[in-house]
Amino acid sequence: MRVVLQRVNHGNVVVEDKEIGKIGKGYVLLVGVAEGDTEKEADYLAKKISQLRIFEDENEKMNLDIHQVGGSILSISQFTLLADTKKGNRPSFIKSAHPDEALKLYHYFNQQLRNYELEVSEGEFGSHMLVSLENDGPVTIFFDTDHK
Repeated sequence: MRVVLQRVNHGNVVVEDKEIGKIGKGYVLLVGVAEGDTEKEADYLAKKISQLRIFEDENEKMNLDIHQVGGSILSISQFTLLADTKKGNRPSFIKSAHPDEALKLYHYFNQQLRNYELEVSEGEFGSHMLVSLENDGPVTIFFDTDHK
């Protein structure tokens, strides 16, 4: 699995001109599921993300986690995170999980985040989405379970 985490002041997702998810302070997660990923990878990422200390404390040090700042999560499925660009000019997505499997693991991952007492809004899997956010910092962190 791959996740791009962006610390945000706010974010939202729109599908077919309708806002389906919105958060204030927290994380926007772009989530890619690879062929062969299991609940083990989702568990690892959910725990890591729920405990990540990247919000500033009173001394302007990244020392607080999402719980301590009352943040929430906007989780967006994004199979293009698995793009292989080694050959040619058109990316290959053969490393992405089959949509049925990816959807199941995406929902499982979001539920695991909720099990850590986090509020999680979701995009709409497989839909064309318009995602807006205000990256705070900017702080952007990339997770890849192949490199944990």
